Amino acid sequence: MSKQEKAPIFDTLINHAKQRMTSFHTPGHKNGRGIDKKLLDFTGKNMYYFDVTVFPEVDSLHDPTGCIKQAQELMAKAYRVQNSFFLVNGSSVGNQAMLLSACNPGDSVILSRNVHKSVLGGIVLAGLWPIWLQPKVDQNLDIILDAEPDQIAEAIKKFPEAKAVFVTSPTYNGVTSDLLEIANICHRNNKILLVDEAHGPHLRFHRDFPISAVEADADMVVQSVHKILSAMSQGSVLHVNSNRISINRVKKIVSMLQTTSPSYLTLASIDLARRQAVMHGEKLLGQVMDVAEEGRKRINRMKNLFCFTRDDIRSREYDLDVTKLTINVTKTGLTGQEIENILNEKYNIQIDCADVFNLIAIMGIGSTRSDVNKLVSALNDIDNKHHGAQKNLDFDLPSLTTEMVMIPREVLLERDSKRVPLRKSVGHISAQTLTPYPPGIPVLIPGERITQEACDYIIELSEKDIRISGQETDTLRTIKVVK
Repeated sequence: MSKQEKAPIFDTLINHAKQRMTSFHTPGHKNGRGIDKKLLDFTGKNMYYFDVTVFPEVDSLHDPTGCIKQAQELMAKAYRVQNSFFLVNGSSVGNQAMLLSACNPGDSVILSRNVHKSVLGGIVLAGLWPIWLQPKVDQNLDIILDAEPDQIAEAIKKFPEAKAVFVTSPTYNGVTSDLLEIANICHRNNKILLVDEAHGPHLRFHRDFPISAVEADADMVVQSVHKILSAMSQGSVLHVNSNRISINRVKKIVSMLQTTSPSYLTLASIDLARRQAVMHGEKLLGQVMDVAEEGRKRINRMKNLFCFTRDDIRSREYDLDVTKLTINVTKTGLTGQEIENILNEKYNIQIDCADVFNLIAIMGIGSTRSDVNKLVSALNDIDNKHHGAQKNLDFDLPSLTTEMVMIPREVLLERDSKRVPLRKSVGHISAQTLTPYPPGIPVLIPGERITQEACDYIIELSEKDIRISGQETDTLRTIKVVK
């Protein structure tokens, strides 16, 4: 038997469950006996034998010496990296762990403005100066693209003191960056490359996918094993593949950020997802790619819907994970959110995300041809039956490479704030984060000086009733600034 056929955590938990031990440890449901009857009737009892606490037989996530240690070593071998750490708080905690591991308080990090919100939390926790890169808006496809290699090279030249570069690849739309070139640029300039590859844990396991960050020599990579592979929600992994990073520091920080009561069911599912991907990933993921491409072709034959292709993205010098279907709806006269509601209420279909311009349908290792057939059939029906007034909406962004006056941590944790009218906020230092949806990119972040352009942009969006996350009142008439 190959070592990769083993699943140490799962096997340990199965053996423990078979013993039917009498529990005097947490959790309080005691092997499922105390679970509410309606939940128990739905789930059955066996899964609750996996819901154990830390004791020697099942190992400790914070000081692994047994089955968890073995499973993490198998994960590292599967991805061909030096070390892998299981995460039970999702990739959010992995993003924060990367920043805290790679940088010291007061260091600066280069990153595109379209990072996940957890990265902003990591910047605050680590006490870092963010150096923002302007995301690229593709007006033809109505999507945001992450930073290009030339942007990163220019930023490193302009800010040689930066300790690290942080990249998101793939994006929510499945668009991947030229990670080989970005890694070369970073390492030539002695910078640490951190990659949020939450949406790409599967890329390593099929030859036709874009290159994974772990193959491109990134120093640290976080992946959501639950997003595309078969782990339970919140199951993620942090890979370290660099002598530029202190592994002992990573261990301490990951332990500091994670719960002391991890879900062993989640840990076992990460272990099994790795085994499945290694043993059967080429076949299973190949099938998913085939049905995704079939669905894409059928959608592109519709009158008012459009789903960009890998060739479309490659012509822009990026690459595409084809298992993500981004369906542009602008020609229907309806918003993505409106079509999302129709899919949900009339066709019993739930997509992952929608904005004004697009629907995003994420496929995973469990997706089937019948799933895609159902989605395509529903979209075709909607295309023929549902239309709205044509909207003239611009997908644009103000300049987001703004002046960082204060470190975000200081603003949020150490300084007092006051409210001023939004229209009179120009020149003040922002004390809050404002993120309009779409595009889901922060226009204001604590510590940066508010520009006239950013102010006008927020006012324009608020007048169009576009949701702005972070506002603390029903109407966005005032904004918090540093006193």
